[in-house]
Amino acid sequence: MAFVGKEDKARIESEMAWEDRDLPVTFHQLLSRTANRFPDHKAISFQLMSGPTDKAETLSWAELLGQVNQAANLFRSMGVGEKDVVAYVLPNCNETLVTMMGGAIAGIVNPINPLLEPEQIAAILRETRAKVVVTLKSFPKTDVAQKVEEAVRHAPSVNTILEIDLNRYLTPPKSWLVPFLRPKMGDKEHLAHADYKSFHTEIAKHPTTLTFEDSKEDRVACYFHTGGTTGMPKVAQHKYSGLIYNGWLGNTLLFDENDVIMCPLPMFHVFAVHVIVMAAVSSGAHVIFPTPAGYRGDGVFDNFWKLIERWKVTFIITVPTAISAKMQRPVNADISSVKTAFSGSAPLPVELFRRFEEATGVTIVEGYGLTEATCLVSCNPVDGEKKIGSIGIPFPYTDVKILRDGPDGPTECSEDEVGEICVSNPGVFPGNTYTEADKNTNLYHFEKYLRTGDLGRFDSDGYLWITGRAKDLIIRGGHNIDPAEIEEALLGHEAVAFAGAIGQPDAHAGEVPCAFVELVEGASVTEEALIEYCKVHVHERAAQPKHMTILSELPKTAVGKVFKPELRKQAITRIYNGALEKAGLAARVVSVVDDKKRGLVAQLDANGSSEDDVSKVLGTFTRPWEWAD
Repeated sequence: MAFVGKEDKARIESEMAWEDRDLPVTFHQLLSRTANRFPDHKAISFQLMSGPTDKAETLSWAELLGQVNQAANLFRSMGVGEKDVVAYVLPNCNETLVTMMGGAIAGIVNPINPLLEPEQIAAILRETRAKVVVTLKSFPKTDVAQKVEEAVRHAPSVNTILEIDLNRYLTPPKSWLVPFLRPKMGDKEHLAHADYKSFHTEIAKHPTTLTFEDSKEDRVACYFHTGGTTGMPKVAQHKYSGLIYNGWLGNTLLFDENDVIMCPLPMFHVFAVHVIVMAAVSSGAHVIFPTPAGYRGDGVFDNFWKLIERWKVTFIITVPTAISAKMQRPVNADISSVKTAFSGSAPLPVELFRRFEEATGVTIVEGYGLTEATCLVSCNPVDGEKKIGSIGIPFPYTDVKILRDGPDGPTECSEDEVGEICVSNPGVFPGNTYTEADKNTNLYHFEKYLRTGDLGRFDSDGYLWITGRAKDLIIRGGHNIDPAEIEEALLGHEAVAFAGAIGQPDAHAGEVPCAFVELVEGASVTEEALIEYCKVHVHERAAQPKHMTILSELPKTAVGKVFKPELRKQAITRIYNGALEKAGLAARVVSVVDDKKRGLVAQLDANGSSEDDVSKVLGTFTRPWEWAD
């Protein structure tokens, strides 16, 4: 179905109400329908190594359904009911997807980022009261098993740990070596409240058809935690209806059973699970997962274009950091099968968009979503105009309003007026977005519209633009970083009186953390020493500041709060001028202004530099620039 602009959104919505569409109620119904339609079609493929001829394992839709049913039966036999939780702490592999689907059928599935620290994993397990945890058996070059062992010690609700051994994906002689190279584990006997079992041994005991009655109505099926490095993450609740809505969008607007989707994104994140996997389940498309670590896997970027050729990929799923890395490698394979690349998680710099399109002949579609909304909100129309830097047009049945607080409550903003982006769609669960009830307070306007915390505006064509973030988070390559974590660590240093952490522009990750400090009167410390201090006291590596600035006095508001807009202006000036100097250009940032439509905009003196040359340098960043008057 064509999706050219807001007229198509209106046309699709006018066909019938969302509730009247003939769609399955539960995930098992949706998966069964696709497996019955395309039993022998390829569903998922996974390869442990990144080489274009390396061993891969493919499951058909019928085979996937059978394994998912086995997993659901296993979880139900372990006491998992519709309100009980199966958590998984896993990298990508076929078993991860089987666990996700089986867990959502038997109970509530809770994917957890394996890069989190043990205390964060434990906090999520306690919050969700998980009964079963599926994770890796100790394996070379990963500490996932060790982190989960430590986390489960502090999660008394967990009674069973199911281990997946990745060694089965290797071929001799590498597979022979793994038993000798496995990292040592602690004493599992101390986990008196949890039994360790083999996932493969246990799942094989169960039939490939469902042995219990599927859910009869819509219900919570998933718990997804927010962010990557935000202290103790919040847990969002997702219902079957939200999953099915995301799948319907993908099937209606993007994919069919003949498509092949390259998805090197982690299956603990909504982008992979809801946007891609659900679209594949709905449409019958084939999804490729290269290496357990996806884009982070050894050799993935070096082999990326050859993997596209191997699998005859039609859609590439990516993020700005990955696009940046791909553009550092030649397109050394036949990628003529590719129709479109879909990018999300963070804003895409203009120059990166153009470089990718020129190098590949493939157009990037930018979209927007968030964990709290069961993901999808808007995208640049696949068949219509793509406004670089915009997050496009809201999807059918998604109602987005730009609202601002006023004396009589929230009011809707006019065209090009900036306010908070607020969303209502079948993926929003009003009043119940988070598992912790108090976190839902003041999260909605009119008891319907989810407050995203993002600031934005609509232009005259109905395209949505993000101009800033009310939440003040740092988004590094799609991972959320709470600046408070950095600030609290720095305030623990005896020489630091005030601290402010922000995201500074970065050509690869969108932004990375940096910090500004004001010292205690009479104290002395170097910026280098504070960077080293943060390496010890900021526990998340991604949150450790990349730059430190000591100021005689931090800018503050009238009530003494650190005024971060001024810090952001200083960071933009430093980064942009540094990039221009490195490129041998004389142009310099002379001021940074807060534009109502575009957010912070760098203003430059040309000093003899051409617009094209400056654009090539500053176009790699997401924040806009213009010539000073």
